[in-house]
Amino acid sequence: MKVLMINGSPRPNGNTSLALREMETIFAAEGIETEIIQVGNKPIRGCIACGKCAEKGQCIFDDAVNEIAPKFEACDGLVVGSPVYYASANATLVAFLTRLFFSTSFDKTMKVGAAVAVARRGGLSATFDELNKFFTISGMPIASSQYWNSVHGWEPGQAAQDAEGLQTMRTLARNMTFLMRSIELGKEKYGLPEREPPLRTNFIR
Repeated sequence: MKVLMINGSPRPNGNTSLALREMETIFAAEGIETEIIQVGNKPIRGCIACGKCAEKGQCIFDDAVNEIAPKFEACDGLVVGSPVYYASANATLVAFLTRLFFSTSFDKTMKVGAAVAVARRGGLSATFDELNKFFTISGMPIASSQYWNSVHGWEPGQAAQDAEGLQTMRTLARNMTFLMRSIELGKEKYGLPEREPPLRTNFIR
């Protein structure tokens, strides 16, 4: 099994990276393959709702989104980590996720998602909620931990002092591993849930 981990921080060795690496140690101990990709320092523009991805099978802007899309399709779980900026996720990360989820047509049902927020002090819950919306619109179960998936730290490396936050990361990785394995067994025995044809209704007619 494989987990794709997205680092939305522009700092390769910052506190978001530290939080994700704490999870990675547990995944390794559980025999789960991981790959961490940093996108927070890449020039990624936002979606322009052109709809060309439906024709081309990929985003019209050929950057990290199209490069990482096959890795997303192949993984069993997705972890998205972000620093908190003004009580929200890094805008580069949000642009990346918006285009990644919108431009990929493969079925994401039952891939496990986990969001991680890292902040000096506040805005963690808002960022956590913001990231989870990408999973819930795609039929992806969300892995939980012993607390909201968050770690505190300001200067690089300070998150190492947040003992509870790091424990939350380890618990999250163990719970995510259990959930992915349980879903795999369920798919073998029962298959995926039946999907009805989508119904689209507008509020203004």
